[in-house]
Amino acid sequence: MTDNHMIKLLRSSPDIGRRALFDEYCDYVYAITASRLAGCGTREEIDECVSDVFAEIFSAFDDGRIGGDVKSALGMTAKRHAADYLAKIAGTSDKAVSFDAERKGNNAELRERNRIIMEKIDELGDPDSTILIQQYLYSRTDKEIAGIVSLTAWNVQKRSARAREKLKEMLLEVGISY
Repeated sequence: MTDNHMIKLLRSSPDIGRRALFDEYCDYVYAITASRLAGCGTREEIDECVSDVFAEIFSAFDDGRIGGDVKSALGMTAKRHAADYLAKIAGTSDKAVSFDAERKGNNAELRERNRIIMEKIDELGDPDSTILIQQYLYSRTDKEIAGIVSLTAWNVQKRSARAREKLKEMLLEVGISY
């Protein structure tokens, strides 16, 4: 089904159009969110993220904010929601990174810093984002991570070092140092 046909169907028969949109793109959205949340999000969190993506897309169609490339809109929305879920997971995890703000008792500042850090980690892309999340949130070894991302332990170690350097630069650009 073409995007134009999908948009016409959503406008003429919203219930049928929503079902068709979901059936057509559910696997695509799920693949994006599952890859972004791999190893750190539960199945329920991934499903919830997928639901949130479609809820936002349906709302955008209802408001007339989407009228072109449906797949691109879904992909961008899925990536953004997955990044938000990563930040949420990191903020509620008992293994979340500790920053100076936490010692000061400023939880709002800590949550914002964690959100920005998780957003920047997500910007690194796979497999680098997955490697860092597995190392620092889940304390997994290079060998364990190698099995998750289908690389050798040596490659995981090298990619991790490069990703940490790049992340450090990205954080300095937004005024976060550690």
